[in-house]
Amino acid sequence: MPVISLRLNKEEEIFFKNYAHFTGKSLSELFKNALAEEIENQLDYKLGVEGVQALEADGGQTYSITEAREMLGLDNV
Repeated sequence: MPVISLRLNKEEEIFFKNYAHFTGKSLSELFKNALAEEIENQLDYKLGVEGVQALEADGGQTYSITEAREMLGLDNV
């Protein structure tokens, strides 16, 4: 399995190691999870922006939550 190194200053090392100990997880697991979550967030954001741009380009209609609830007869629910 490939190894990727990460440079940390002493304060970061202590902070991350203490957090890893607190959570009972390895630094490797924490860093992989954090990076995967960051990538997922960026992809979600990109898809959202593309969706809004496509909607606007097509002249699509949008509705507020209040309008949608009224249209669906959910305003009293």
